[in-house]
Amino acid sequence: MKTINTFGILTLAFGLFTASCGNSSQSSNEAVDHSAHQTETPATEVPAAAAEPETSNAASNDVTIESNDQMKYNLSEIKVKAADPVKLTLKHVGTMKKDVMGHNLVVLKVGADVAAFTTAAMNAKDTDYIPESKDVIAHTKVIGGGEQDAIEFTLPGPGSYDFICSFPGHAGIMKGKIIAE
Repeated sequence: MKTINTFGILTLAFGLFTASCGNSSQSSNEAVDHSAHQTETPATEVPAAAAEPETSNAASNDVTIESNDQMKYNLSEIKVKAADPVKLTLKHVGTMKKDVMGHNLVVLKVGADVAAFTTAAMNAKDTDYIPESKDVIAHTKVIGGGEQDAIEFTLPGPGSYDFICSFPGHAGIMKGKIIAE
């Protein structure tokens, strides 16, 4: 029968224990420099790209609306004075090109079937995703990151007008209302 070397087993166990607890050459009294380690700190502010779209409170007929690479407009509601000319500037604040993350802004008549319009828009690449429709009041061209386009139009009267991005797949998220008062 073999004899178990107790001293050898204890030495091996102690060696494994100290190895599993960190650097065995470092005594427990030594200070550890953690300055090279980076940890994430919680954000105190919500990034602009993740923020919910805002509402323009005061009626203004000269409006700039921003779009970004996260498929969002910065405004979900725009108030304007009815029967006065509206100047709307669409500014793409992202960096992606228009064939990848292009945006436009299409203003539709009150009561327009937005779902039917966006379905037809998917097949209208040659016309910047603007299908032939009696429901379009005005639209910008499709723009990419760093570009902008402005349109001028007059709404027929007071009401709530839908605006959307008609680039395929965007209208479900990129939409809002123009309230003419």
